[in-house]
Amino acid sequence: MPLLRRTFLAGAAASLAAPAIAGTTLSRRVSGLATYRWEDHFDNRVKGCILCDTNARVLYYWAEDNPEPKIFPTSVPLTDELTRRGRTEVTLKRPAPEWRPTPDMLKRTPDLPPYVAPGPENPLGTRALNLSWQYYRIHGTNDVRKIGRRSSNGCIGLFNPQIEWLYDQAQIGTQVVLI
Repeated sequence: MPLLRRTFLAGAAASLAAPAIAGTTLSRRVSGLATYRWEDHFDNRVKGCILCDTNARVLYYWAEDNPEPKIFPTSVPLTDELTRRGRTEVTLKRPAPEWRPTPDMLKRTPDLPPYVAPGPENPLGTRALNLSWQYYRIHGTNDVRKIGRRSSNGCIGLFNPQIEWLYDQAQIGTQVVLI
């Protein structure tokens, strides 16, 4: 059947109308990722805001002076049992973190080293933001294969250049929400 100009124009008009018909559901999706408004999770942006979506494996950062988020892919905990959700905040910034396994990590994997100094073998990468929850961090990784996967023991991992950027932006007291 030949494509008539009228048929083509009707189809084009329908495809242009589809976003309007879909409403906010479509407008709140970007490249397959849900987009969030900071107002949906925080009362203000004082000291900045970090939202970690553990299902999408994405971290959103809103600066105090900018309502547009920076969005980074993350690694997330291996299981839901290791995943803590809720509100916390940045309590310590560590520029060259050392690593020690938690007691629970040692129960699961007794042969872990007791200590790893800062450097290329360190699982925390080049920077770490400690959260108010004991043993929970947002940190870098020296194993880039982990980003975008369930691969951590509870922490949120970023590529090292991205945690270095976030480290420079975040402050002690930056609000953090994990969903």
